[in-house]
Amino acid sequence: MNTTSIEDRVRELGLEIPDFSKGYYGADTYGSMKPHHITGNVLYLSGHTPDTVDGQVRFPGRFGQNLSVEEGYAAARLTALNCLGGIRLALGSLDRVESIIRSLCFVTSTPDFADVHKVSSGSTDLFVEVFGPEIGLGGRATIGVVSLAGGSCFENWVTVEIKK
Repeated sequence: MNTTSIEDRVRELGLEIPDFSKGYYGADTYGSMKPHHITGNVLYLSGHTPDTVDGQVRFPGRFGQNLSVEEGYAAARLTALNCLGGIRLALGSLDRVESIIRSLCFVTSTPDFADVHKVSSGSTDLFVEVFGPEIGLGGRATIGVVSLAGGSCFENWVTVEIKK
């Protein structure tokens, strides 16, 4: 039986998860919101983007216009790292994650861009790398949208089951 913790796994993978304990990165730029809500053993994470901790937008633009699927995959992966930072802020440790229940992904795109799912895989693939397929692969939906706050190209809402 593997006894490696998720936090140990993150270190083994060499991932740099942002520390939001000194201030949630969206608080100043996204208006009235809180970073998460917990009810029972479920964590509802507010939307995360690939922005830096200080709010700098990374990969601004629109798929089908000026961004490639590969850039989108990278943006979604950065978003997943931010989500992990948000989960850690909410729970204190990624080891408290029982499972990723679902991800709702928003991709800024032109109306004819049909590869939104390929962009979102950057996020869900990272969750699988960190947690493994049993814990890290939840349900997912991806929606193409006209715009996101600050010009971001990708946003992810994550719902997490917390260990009892």
